[in-house]
Amino acid sequence: MIRFPAEWEPQSAVVIAWPHHTGDFTNLSAVEDSYHFIAKTICRFQPLIIICKNGEHQEHIQTVLNQVERIHFIQADYNDIWVRDTVFISLEWQHPKAKVQLVNFRFNGWGNKYPHDADNKLNLTLFAHPIFKGQPTATLDLVFEGGSIESDGQGTVMTTKNCLLNPNRNPDLSEQAIASQLQNYLGAKRILWVEQQNLAGDDTDAHVDTLARFCDVNTIAYTACDDSEDPHYQSLKNMETQLKAFRTESGEPYRLVALPLPKPIHDEDGLRLPANYSNFLIINDAVMVPVYDDPMDQVALERLATCFPNRQVIATPCRPLVHQYGSLHCASMQIPAFVNLNF
Repeated sequence: MIRFPAEWEPQSAVVIAWPHHTGDFTNLSAVEDSYHFIAKTICRFQPLIIICKNGEHQEHIQTVLNQVERIHFIQADYNDIWVRDTVFISLEWQHPKAKVQLVNFRFNGWGNKYPHDADNKLNLTLFAHPIFKGQPTATLDLVFEGGSIESDGQGTVMTTKNCLLNPNRNPDLSEQAIASQLQNYLGAKRILWVEQQNLAGDDTDAHVDTLARFCDVNTIAYTACDDSEDPHYQSLKNMETQLKAFRTESGEPYRLVALPLPKPIHDEDGLRLPANYSNFLIINDAVMVPVYDDPMDQVALERLATCFPNRQVIATPCRPLVHQYGSLHCASMQIPAFVNLNF
């Protein structure tokens, strides 16, 4: 039996990849300020693994963080910092030879949009590192990204057809074949398929972690829009209708919590960026919520606080990150507590 854990379950660590001057960020200083906040916050609650380019890069990060405790470094090559989509997924196995499996899926740069050779090889470097060495691993010939799927830890997964069924990922596989892969590889018993286009500026083909997230087995927080003049208005209303039709495993409607969009943020070329509040990160005893210096920040924080009454809700500055089309959840990957890391 295979179980894909929920994000709110206990964690042994979080993984991030630190931005580097060879990357795409033109606002690197501002991005590093956000990463400084993210790293310090995570380390208040649990260990943090930082992937960095080399020794010089590691020394720079150590200077920036100024001896923050509970940090572990891994030096590796990578194209992008969006480790939600490039770092392995941790599964709980009930198998005579293993209780854990770290699964490396194929990564193709979100449908061959970007260079991705180093990102596709990243997990092989991680698996060989002393922190992870000895863990059972598997490498699968399926293009798949962590941001494209949500799990309630009980066998229900939620994803978008726009991403998983996109011909730029696995063109030879039908919907039925992909559903079968989710059942075989992730232990999915039920799949909630959302039909929804991507937010403006999102180049992941509508990752579900920008749109709808499980907060517990009965609650979904989702990106919503009440401004009828906003181009997203109608499509997000359509998504809301779909979510209302979904049922829990026991047959009840989900409790739905709407997260408003912030006012549009544009890049220097006038392109709208995919700022949203659904891209929150659940860690041990806290929920880190991306904020964008917008009046809606407070609304989102208050609504998510009702979803996580036993956790601190922490506003996390992410406006600089959306200039490369991602946010907090995209930039992080949790490692469940059942994975015993070699710290």
